[in-house]
Amino acid sequence: MPLDPTEFQSHLASFKLKPLFTQLLGWDHPRLADQRITLADGQEFTLEPIAQKRGVNIFLCSPDAAERIPPHPVQLRIDKQARLVAHEHLTIFQDASQTALTWLWVMRAPGQPTITRTHTWHQGQSGESLRQKLEAIVWNLEDEQAITLPDVITGLRNAFDRDAVTKRFYDRFKQEHSAFTAFIKGLEDAADQAWYASLMLNRLMFVYFIQRKGFLDGNENYLTDKLQEVQAKEGENRFHSFYRSFLRRLFHEAFGAPAEQRTDDLSALVGRVPYLNGGLFDFHELEEANPGIDIPDDAFARLFGFFDRYDWHLDNRPLANDREINPDVLGYIFEKYINNQNQMGAYYTKEDITEYISKN
Repeated sequence: MPLDPTEFQSHLASFKLKPLFTQLLGWDHPRLADQRITLADGQEFTLEPIAQKRGVNIFLCSPDAAERIPPHPVQLRIDKQARLVAHEHLTIFQDASQTALTWLWVMRAPGQPTITRTHTWHQGQSGESLRQKLEAIVWNLEDEQAITLPDVITGLRNAFDRDAVTKRFYDRFKQEHSAFTAFIKGLEDAADQAWYASLMLNRLMFVYFIQRKGFLDGNENYLTDKLQEVQAKEGENRFHSFYRSFLRRLFHEAFGAPAEQRTDDLSALVGRVPYLNGGLFDFHELEEANPGIDIPDDAFARLFGFFDRYDWHLDNRPLANDREINPDVLGYIFEKYINNQNQMGAYYTKEDITEYISKN
């Protein structure tokens, strides 16, 4: 059921979460009292029930001792405690200064892996992505009497699990991943090729999000334009390919150093790009052990052609059609393709991207 965008944003921005549920979303008032929980390490939190429907409770968790939203591992420990109070629930975390909210939903089903989903919103951002999610847990008055506990659980899953657009993107992504893998030279082992393809595609998806915000030399088509620029200068698929003469330098040198520490030739090559200081763009062990890795220009031309079919947005406008992609897709791809951090090294999550954008 549609939610009025203006009214929703007003409730969200003013942190009026209880009225948001009980008035705007049509949930019932809570029946539980505040719950004081203590974790094994002594940390204490208060879970305030703010709404419920058919036994599914919405909890608002207090900040940690530093008045911040607790880190994700602590959130999961809190969620286990909340489960003892109400088996089916959604937990919302906020900081003391009311600058951010993290919505945590955990689904447990017998014989199935636990599903954990989060959505982080920062003050000053549009809440459009969150509004669209929550429309899945709003019901018409005529349907109210027939709503059951499984209906509410299904609504939460529809709200916080991956949407159809992301899944369609992922299906196509698998094809592109296989095609990109076949282009990689300098890695003999098929497993290494697949891992490196995963790393490269996730790096490039991150870059697509930030280039569409104008953070890469003010150019929303930065990568495609740079590919054409390198080909015009060096020659297409020559020894000094786009991968070796440009992309590696962008990733490992430009993103890894503040602008004032970059050489003049590097600055001229990449233009004005931010210092990201993140593990995703550090030299990976595969790159260190295999300095001869190369990827022909055709691989990037094909991949960019796929990515360019989509509009990449960071929670700042309504998702109006099936060509629009938000950071949910990145979390989904990481979850599917990079499930061994020891093998792949550090990487970003969709929350990291959203936080980076909000700070800039």
